[in-house]
Amino acid sequence: MRNFRLPYHLRPYYRAELHAARAATGRHNMAAAFAHLERAHVLGQRWALPHTHTHRLMLRHGLRTRDGREILGQFVGLIGGFPLSLFGRIPTGNTGGANVPAEQSMPIPADLQAILARSAPS
Repeated sequence: MRNFRLPYHLRPYYRAELHAARAATGRHNMAAAFAHLERAHVLGQRWALPHTHTHRLMLRHGLRTRDGREILGQFVGLIGGFPLSLFGRIPTGNTGGANVPAEQSMPIPADLQAILARSAPS
């Protein structure tokens, strides 16, 4: 399926953000960890598997930080994220956290825009 898996050339960037999030968590820098998860969300939100995986990691982050709003928001993201990305119904640039409406489009950072532009259909 076209919107199921992250394109091969995006995987190193997505994985780098996940690695940076893990490293920040290991340093107990939870704000930096979540910022990297948000960047991973922007990179993977158009594809069902990475989108859902990122929401799972955001849920884990919410549990670690005991943030009830984030926990609830990520349960919603887990349920809705997979089918919405599978059918291309994702707001561009949304960072995936409970601190922003799920339907809100957001500006994409320039470095991520350049990475994502490489995956746009020709």
